[in-house]
Amino acid sequence: MLHSNLLRLMARGAPSRMMSTATKLTTVEVNDKTGIATLTMNRPPVNSQNVQLLLDLQTSIREIENNKSRGLILTSANSNVFSAGLDIFEMYNTDVERLRTVWTELQNVWIALYGTTLPTAAAINGHAPAGGCLLATACEYRVMRPNFLIGLNEAQLGIIAPKWLMSGFANILPKRMAERALTQGRMFTTQEAFEAGLVDEIVNTKEEALEKCAAFIGTFAKVNPLARGLTKLQFRADNIKEFEKIREKDVADFAALASSPGVQKVMGIYLENLKNKGKK
Repeated sequence: MLHSNLLRLMARGAPSRMMSTATKLTTVEVNDKTGIATLTMNRPPVNSQNVQLLLDLQTSIREIENNKSRGLILTSANSNVFSAGLDIFEMYNTDVERLRTVWTELQNVWIALYGTTLPTAAAINGHAPAGGCLLATACEYRVMRPNFLIGLNEAQLGIIAPKWLMSGFANILPKRMAERALTQGRMFTTQEAFEAGLVDEIVNTKEEALEKCAAFIGTFAKVNPLARGLTKLQFRADNIKEFEKIREKDVADFAALASSPGVQKVMGIYLENLKNKGKK
């Protein structure tokens, strides 16, 4: 993984002139002046991460790396939700192989985003629970609109956040705060997230968030991209190597836990509560 990223980094040249492309559930727009690519999730209603969205995210990240973009901004087409996390319908009342597939593709998205040498930023224009927070914290910089929630709330569903995600979370928050937040399944308000250092800036609109993200990526304009990318990978290397060692076991552990009667019951209750809320 590290070797392939270094090869892409060494091959990177001038910004691409392409403007926009789309998969089924994501779009990529490249600013031809800055060379910065904006990757937008668009799976209504709340960008819940099914296998197709996870695959499309991987495809778009590879495209951005290959088209020699100067940086990547991740955002949402939804005005109130960044991403609601893994699609529970993909995990509820399904077979173990499907659970293994879902978790494997989530791993693949995380490592693609966390391990890219590109400068990355998240324009969080809505709620970002669980897998939404995973995507945001895989980025180097986070800008969020007010009055939304972000956090790894897996514990509330009886699911354990994987070790590789815990490590990334603890790189952003103080270790004691990260441990408490994970064990509580805590969701931070935008203001709380800013005060804790989980997000870097608060803005009022998505447009402002995109501008702030672009400004952050612009701070590297005069920095040698090879040196920048190598430095980033050195900081993240231990976590990436640990992830690669345990990824197969991690898939098996998740499938066993998510398919257990207790967790399936919790998911069923959660889905029933969502259904009842929709009737009100």
